[in-house]
Amino acid sequence: MKISYNWLKEYLNLEIDSEKVSEILTDIGLEVSGTEKFQSLKGGLEGIIIGRVLTKEKHPDADKLSLTTVDVGGAEPLHIVCGAPNVEAGQKVVVATVGTTLYHNDESFTIKKAKIRGQVSEGMICAEDEIGLGTSHEGIMVLPNDAKPGTSAASYFKISSDTIFEVELTPNRIDGASHFGVARDLAAFMRQYFEEVELNKPIVDNFKIDNNSNPIEIIVENPEACPRYSGLTISGVKVGESPKWLQERLLSIGHKPINNVVDVTNFVLFEIGQPLHAFDLDKIQGNKVIVKNLQEGTTFVTLDEVERKLSSEDLMICNSNGGMCIGGVFGGIDSGIKETTKNIFLESACFNPVSIRKSAKRHGLSTDASFRFERGSDPNITVYALKRAAMLIKEIAGGEISSEIVDIYPHPIKNTSVELSFAEVESLIGKQLERNQIKNILASLDIKILAEKEKALLLEIPAYRVDVKRPADVIEEILRIYGYNNIEISETVNSAITISKKPNKELITNTISGYLSSNGFNEIMNNSLTKSSYYEGNNKFPESRLVKILNPLSNDLNCMRQTLLYGGLEVISYNINRKNSDIKIFEIGNCYFSDKNLNSENPRDNYLEEAHIGMFISGEKELINWITPGSKTSVFYLKSYLENILKRTGIHLDSLIWEEFSDDVISAGFAYKLKNNKVLASVGIVDKKLLNNFDIRQEVFFGDINYTELLNTVSKEDVSFAEISKFPAVRRDLALLIDNGVKFSKIKELAHKTERELLVKVSMFDFYKGDKIAKEKKSYAVSFVFQDKEKTLTDKQIDKIMSRLITVYKEQLSAEIR
Repeated sequence: MKISYNWLKEYLNLEIDSEKVSEILTDIGLEVSGTEKFQSLKGGLEGIIIGRVLTKEKHPDADKLSLTTVDVGGAEPLHIVCGAPNVEAGQKVVVATVGTTLYHNDESFTIKKAKIRGQVSEGMICAEDEIGLGTSHEGIMVLPNDAKPGTSAASYFKISSDTIFEVELTPNRIDGASHFGVARDLAAFMRQYFEEVELNKPIVDNFKIDNNSNPIEIIVENPEACPRYSGLTISGVKVGESPKWLQERLLSIGHKPINNVVDVTNFVLFEIGQPLHAFDLDKIQGNKVIVKNLQEGTTFVTLDEVERKLSSEDLMICNSNGGMCIGGVFGGIDSGIKETTKNIFLESACFNPVSIRKSAKRHGLSTDASFRFERGSDPNITVYALKRAAMLIKEIAGGEISSEIVDIYPHPIKNTSVELSFAEVESLIGKQLERNQIKNILASLDIKILAEKEKALLLEIPAYRVDVKRPADVIEEILRIYGYNNIEISETVNSAITISKKPNKELITNTISGYLSSNGFNEIMNNSLTKSSYYEGNNKFPESRLVKILNPLSNDLNCMRQTLLYGGLEVISYNINRKNSDIKIFEIGNCYFSDKNLNSENPRDNYLEEAHIGMFISGEKELINWITPGSKTSVFYLKSYLENILKRTGIHLDSLIWEEFSDDVISAGFAYKLKNNKVLASVGIVDKKLLNNFDIRQEVFFGDINYTELLNTVSKEDVSFAEISKFPAVRRDLALLIDNGVKFSKIKELAHKTERELLVKVSMFDFYKGDKIAKEKKSYAVSFVFQDKEKTLTDKQIDKIMSRLITVYKEQLSAEIR
């Protein structure tokens, strides 16, 4: 949201510079992410000076050029070659000096000292179109005689400059979505440090109704969706271009002027935060404004000339014949203000935030009005805003206020009452504030003190503070105005020693993060909200298990994630598109699932939340240089990191069931299962079709650990001590040619069944599938480790065991020994 420094000064006697204002706004919760300079004329006429033509002579080598000398207030006059037919000695002119940049539309050029047909030219005498002050190019601008040489053109033409703050408004602070709202917060802060800080709200005391020649009937059929609706008519307006001051106000915050009537409604919106809408009164059939819902599927053409099918839940502003506007969201093409409009109906309303948000998202519309209504507008300023706008329209576009103000407000919204305990203030802030200071801050925030008790205050919260409902909210308000930076950091830390058999999640998380970071992984943090389209037709993560958002901010954030995979692929795609193709990243975050089959009496029990660890690698293992040749990552490279994490957290890999798998998102992978058949972890190759959806053209390997299950498993593991054996272990290897359907877990299972006493470990260290073996075959290189804790094993014993293993594999797996 853009806020103008000059505009703020209309409501507040600011005697501090824009940099200090930016700092204060950030401190009080209206974070300023950046500032920019605005000039009412591009370039601000910098380097352009008022001059007086001293002499004019014909150019010796060009009939249409003149040689002039121009006094610009310097020690010596400038020699300028001029091609304008109307230049004469004695004229007051506008001169662009050497080094000045002139702008024309999107183009610019810089004035340089040059020779023109052999004569030196030290600047340019300008026409009005060359400096953006008009469109004529028939000759140079000739100024009145009172223009003083040496005066800057910016000063002479009163070119304004401004500082624009880019305020990152949080969703709960819609009260700050206007210039007056920001000024109100600034005043609250400054009153704690300066004695005289006056907040000047625009006055509407002079508002009056000229006549009742154009009355209009207003009917609200859906008061739940529209708690308050106010309106009046203005007759005899002249629609045209807005005055310069109004255009500059809107342009400064990036809003394009349209016409004087519409510009006033936008000005009031950005001034006090109340959206308004102006209708062509002569287009309102039946002379009735009806606020209601239309039938499902009704067609309606909006201002952008798009035909939309309405939902029966869309609140519409209608006349007696049909819709004129999607209430609080977007106007219709037929009832808008045009150059031919003479009479207008001005609307100021308060709409239900949920209703507006649903309609806006349903139609893919996001307007300045819907932005404010979605977050909650102030029901108590509809009439004030109406008066403010009507007075401005009369001043700028003429006309007469030709009806009474019609104000439909059947069930007035009451202000919230909160009881605030002084002890709770001290407890949450961590510092005891003077009671008078607390009361002063509350008063500066328009929070009324209804009653004062010995230990508490009974408060009334203004309706525009839609986010302040509880004592904790009030304390947050007190703290942000008092200043977070004014809370001292205590030199003592109070702690309690607790003994628990539960695993220390924070310690384990830090251990895992430290291990991955020290091995070249970068940690990422993605939004838990994602797009449901990722899960359409997905068997691994079915759409039926999505936790969907009822009022999503956008279609890209309309559900909770079931996996960390898609967020990681977005990050990888982003990096590859920026020439960073060697990637090692990880994320520790929660995934969310719905399980409606549980049919619990408590709806919350139908939803599940699991912590997961996601790891991604792609590209080269290490940066290629003269001493390190290129080496691509592989699924086994990532597998080693995943297994090391399991081992570092106390998981015995031999206790896990190891299986190969493939699904919608992983073309080939390995799963580590617990004895209860739950998947503890998995690692694999991301499917190419899925990678294509993210515009990724290189292999990506993904590892996932169910962190919730890992912590549960770790808590059940008993730590035991075992002395290192005095007798050496023996390793033997086998290369097995087996069918594609045979899994490593089966090889491991048969090995342990065949030799229960001496076999310590079975692992696969190589895998091959290619044109050198049959298509339906694959090759596993498997290692077997044997050890006897009582004596040294002999070759004869080992050979006997290996012979039995080979026989078992041949008979039960039809394996061939390579």
